[in-house]
Amino acid sequence: MQIEPEISFHRCEPSDAVKDAIGRHIDNLERIYGRMTTCRVRIDQLNQNAAGTMPPVVRIEISLPGRKDIVVAHGTGHLQRKFQSPDVHNAVNEAFRIAEQRLAQVKDIVTDHQQVRTHEAAHEFRGQIAEMHPDEDHGFVMTAEGGLLYFHRNSLLTGEFDALRRGDGVTYVAGEGDTGPTASKVRVLERA
Repeated sequence: MQIEPEISFHRCEPSDAVKDAIGRHIDNLERIYGRMTTCRVRIDQLNQNAAGTMPPVVRIEISLPGRKDIVVAHGTGHLQRKFQSPDVHNAVNEAFRIAEQRLAQVKDIVTDHQQVRTHEAAHEFRGQIAEMHPDEDHGFVMTAEGGLLYFHRNSLLTGEFDALRRGDGVTYVAGEGDTGPTASKVRVLERA
């Protein structure tokens, strides 16, 4: 974690046991996703009844690079429905349980996105422009094996379609179209 975690208590007494439990939960979060920027935990005793049985609200904010913060906060009603007589430990455990689930979801999304990008890059081939038909919005890429793959103007990711010339180097992802093999995600290589 780049910035030390912040733990604060509002309208309730700080407790070393609670701080230790929060520290262990933060360690678990780091094991789930080691790229967290920081984690802020606020324990706030918003309300109290005559019997002193209202649990505090635990708010967790997890900052991640390049993503929205994960914020977990639930009212005391949630805890009272889930636990017979909730206390600060129940509130902390429940908030971190939810935070761990959300962080795991973010990790899955990031991991899946990286795998898709790696998978696509692994199936990217080099070729060169063989034919251009700008008036018909398409052209053909010659593969390293000498085959021709159709590509549409909209398949071009980098470069200008109208500026493409025979022999220009490109990378592409091979695919199947309605009429046969095609090149998609075509990127123009810089000329030497």
